[in-house]
Amino acid sequence: MTGRYVVGFDEIDEGQVAVVGGKGAHLGALSRTDGVSVPAGCCVTTDAFRRAMAEVPALDDRLDQLCRTRPDDRETIRTISAEIRRVVEGLGVPDDVAAAITRALADLGEHAAYAVRSSATAEDLPTASFAGQQDTYLNVVGPAAIRTHVARCWASLFTERAVTYRLRNGIDHRSVRMAVVVQRMVLPEAAGILFTADPVTGNRKVASVDAGVGLGEALASGLVNPDVFTVRDGAIERRTIAVKRRAVRAVPGGGTRIETIDPARQERPALTDAQVLRLVRLGRLIEARFGRPQDIEWGLVDGDFQILQSRPITTLFPVPAVDDGQNHVYLSVGHQQMMTDAMKPLGLSMWQLTAMAPMRSAGGRLFVDATRHLATPAGRAAFLDLMTRSDPLTRDALETILERGDFVPTVPDAGPAGPPAGLPPATIETDPAIVTALIEGSQDSLAALRRDIRTRSGPALFDFLTEAFEEHKRVLTDPLSIQAIMAGMEATWWLNDKLGEWLGEPNAADTLTLSAPGNVTSEMGLALLDVADVIRPYPEVVAFLRDAGGGGFLDELPKLPGGVEARDAISAYLDRYGMRCVGEIDITRPRWSERPDTLVPLILDHVRNFAPGAAARRFEQGRRAAERKAREVLARLRALPDGAEKADQARRMIDRVRTFIGYREYPKYGIVSRYLVYKQALMAEADTLVRAGVLADREDVFFLTFPEFRDAVRTRRVDRRLIRERADAFRTHQALTPPRVLTSDGEAVTGAYRRDDVPSGALAGLPVSHGTVEGRARVVLDLARADLDPGDILVTAHTDPSWTPLFVAVAGLVTEVGGQMTHGAVIAREYGLPAVVNVPGATRLIRDGQRIRVHGSGGYVELLS
Repeated sequence: MTGRYVVGFDEIDEGQVAVVGGKGAHLGALSRTDGVSVPAGCCVTTDAFRRAMAEVPALDDRLDQLCRTRPDDRETIRTISAEIRRVVEGLGVPDDVAAAITRALADLGEHAAYAVRSSATAEDLPTASFAGQQDTYLNVVGPAAIRTHVARCWASLFTERAVTYRLRNGIDHRSVRMAVVVQRMVLPEAAGILFTADPVTGNRKVASVDAGVGLGEALASGLVNPDVFTVRDGAIERRTIAVKRRAVRAVPGGGTRIETIDPARQERPALTDAQVLRLVRLGRLIEARFGRPQDIEWGLVDGDFQILQSRPITTLFPVPAVDDGQNHVYLSVGHQQMMTDAMKPLGLSMWQLTAMAPMRSAGGRLFVDATRHLATPAGRAAFLDLMTRSDPLTRDALETILERGDFVPTVPDAGPAGPPAGLPPATIETDPAIVTALIEGSQDSLAALRRDIRTRSGPALFDFLTEAFEEHKRVLTDPLSIQAIMAGMEATWWLNDKLGEWLGEPNAADTLTLSAPGNVTSEMGLALLDVADVIRPYPEVVAFLRDAGGGGFLDELPKLPGGVEARDAISAYLDRYGMRCVGEIDITRPRWSERPDTLVPLILDHVRNFAPGAAARRFEQGRRAAERKAREVLARLRALPDGAEKADQARRMIDRVRTFIGYREYPKYGIVSRYLVYKQALMAEADTLVRAGVLADREDVFFLTFPEFRDAVRTRRVDRRLIRERADAFRTHQALTPPRVLTSDGEAVTGAYRRDDVPSGALAGLPVSHGTVEGRARVVLDLARADLDPGDILVTAHTDPSWTPLFVAVAGLVTEVGGQMTHGAVIAREYGLPAVVNVPGATRLIRDGQRIRVHGSGGYVELLS
């Protein structure tokens, strides 16, 4: 079809997006689907668009400007896009394109009325619907009017909203072309939208029908409220019938008008129940045709449903691919690991291969299947109790599903109730030597990995790594290591519960764990203060770092007075902590050792905000506060009835928590230490593939799974189309918000707090570190762009260990994700920061710079200004 300017629906299939755009490709496929009626029509192709744009050679300069514009620069977008539209509309339709349109209309009916709709090549795609981003014109009559509206559709490619949408979705303006659908108008008695999956919950088994009287434009424009029908398993579950006072109708000769509906018909449903069910069956047929849930525009004409458009629903979170016919309940791994961002395929694959439990991927995130734990009464109770401790919102989401009674059938307990799977049944002695031995064992294993991997390359490297992953999991699942972690957590819970019961102090463990020994993550945060101490006396180094860019700055430092000392201090820090980074569970993320300039803003903040020796002072202050608290609670306990016994129990638990709570952070440190070794070896193989011409860029391997990477090294071949598709999918996944809980039906369940102790207007969350603090909120979404002053309160989506250096600079913490024992909570307690986590929408509801009060004991945040 190269060079053809107009093609009929009967010549189009869904693979011709580049020629007729997403909407045109879908309509072509629908028009040849048995059982589906589509009004006749044709498409003015992207060849016609290119032919017209060739008349405007200056357009490339304007597109270059748009590509360099930020999505939030509305004024620049508005100015440039308006200029482009004026040029395109003023150009009109070239004569040869106009002739092709006239010939096509002669076959379809020259004097009939048509809908003229944009159909961009980045529209109605599985990854980006572009719904409503370009223009549609209804009831256009006559070849001259149709040509005028074709040009308007071309120009609508550059509306402000369409340009902004592309910028936010990473779509190059120059790569998008506009086709135009010209489709026979239908004059429906009723029209509307059918979603073959619930657009709110994501449930794929629930269909939703919006219906109104007359043309669907009344619903699309918000002129009237629709009738809404919810359908599941062939039955209408809910219906809401709107009062219909107005409708949009076609006007003879062209255009539309708003008409008043006869009062006697205003409360009559737009569709009968039978018609609703028939429409949903038709929607399921279309959904099967395209292989994914659809957003379908329909019209009811003479009792028959005409399909006017169908596009994928791109806002739904994907469902893990499990085809066993069983119901499943999935929990988000990211919410437990404090990294809910999308991961690239190699990152997903590597975490799956090295994790303690089987995991499924969907939408660039990982999930664990909790169905088995929820199936028995004892398992369900134990699992929900664990969720109560870690994430109340997840527990509430699970209870929402379980209360329905039919999604997770209950089976009898197989035997006596025990701890949830993965938790050790036995306890261990309170002995610091246990922690020392565990750390030494992890370090020995890491040293062996570094030694043995040096001589491996090519296919032999992947064989070696497969074995190394088993050693990785052995270290991670060492029963003694798990017992040590649980000992610290259980001691924390015991102290909070018992001291709350006996003394009225429910959060005493927050103080008793201050400056606990051996916490590698809190030590990392304090160690950067020591780096700042080395740099602070050298003003030329400080000035140089303010302008430093890229990782090469370390090589330049020795040229400055004090630069050798500064370089050595930063290098020593990287030797100890350079394997860390934001989102460190994803091996594809750049490590600090790969991009040391990431640390520069944090170091400069510490130079500005702290006096020399701050790290040692802070640690010693915390240690003394913990000792004072221990003496205080033990003295108060001894004054109680049976006080000697209570005090003895508490003393043993205080010793226990301070022995083991710091180790809670070490296994993650060991994991990411091994990850850096894996990554260095894998990227050497990627470089080899680039030199061999197999890959265009070393980071292309990030879009391969580990087995696919292995095959590429073995065969010296790779599917570059697959890499491009994966890169496109990753950009789409980045825009999705992962649910805490996801069912195999696709339902995303977020959970809610059931509390009556939160002041009106305050934001509820989970209290994880006691105390109350008031200050300026700094909403930080990118660690590298943090700009904090003493007394600021850090508000962010989630924190992993890489955020710890920021904790020493703030007075409080608020996050959207987190639990009692996740990294942010543990470090907040160690540093004595009031903290509330698991606050839904915190980064959206709290403005940067707003004054807030964080109630770390009460578990809520007050907005003060």
